[in-house]
Amino acid sequence: WPVKQLVLDLIPAPQPSFDNFVVGRNQEALAALRAAASAAPTAKVIYLWGPGGAGKSHCAAALALVDDWATLDGAKPDDGVVVDDADKLDDFRQQTLFNLINAQQTANGRLVATGPVAPRDLPLRRDLASRLGSGLVFQLHPLSDGEKSTALKAHAHSRGFALRDDVLQYLLRHARRDMPSLMSFLDALDRHSLETGREITLPMLREMAQPPLGLTA
Repeated sequence: WPVKQLVLDLIPAPQPSFDNFVVGRNQEALAALRAAASAAPTAKVIYLWGPGGAGKSHCAAALALVDDWATLDGAKPDDGVVVDDADKLDDFRQQTLFNLINAQQTANGRLVATGPVAPRDLPLRRDLASRLGSGLVFQLHPLSDGEKSTALKAHAHSRGFALRDDVLQYLLRHARRDMPSLMSFLDALDRHSLETGREITLPMLREMAQPPLGLTA
């Protein structure tokens, strides 16, 4: 099996979507986001916060790909608007976002914003922080290793193979920690297994443990 081809298979990350977002303890937030994406929002403003790796940017990117959704630049009051990393907005863009939220109150627009902390703790002007906290606020929780293990084993089962515990533990220790990347590794392992007729084992995975793949030996 040509290693160079395997590298090319693994480098592209899956396009973010709500379907490949592993929900964990974030069911309520995901339901609200799906409703907003389908133009049946439960609130005009949804704010997501939590640590890195919790899935905030994944959700924001998934929304940005939905028809009639846009980023802040050039957004109109009737648009669905997604603002990732709202805490990093400069003064001009804070004013732009504040004006947009006000205009959306009498229009059909929806806003989803993300940040690392709750609205009251954002390093933004107070009136904007208040607006971001005026709708639904969800703290996103990262998946535990146990939840990741369950999700990865289920994904492997859906592809028709059993994921060995030593392979799983190696992935969790050495691969990129986000679920789309972990699942893409499993998909590539499965393809490699089918084409070579080899069982998916730890030695096979170690053969792929190269820096271009985001793995460490």
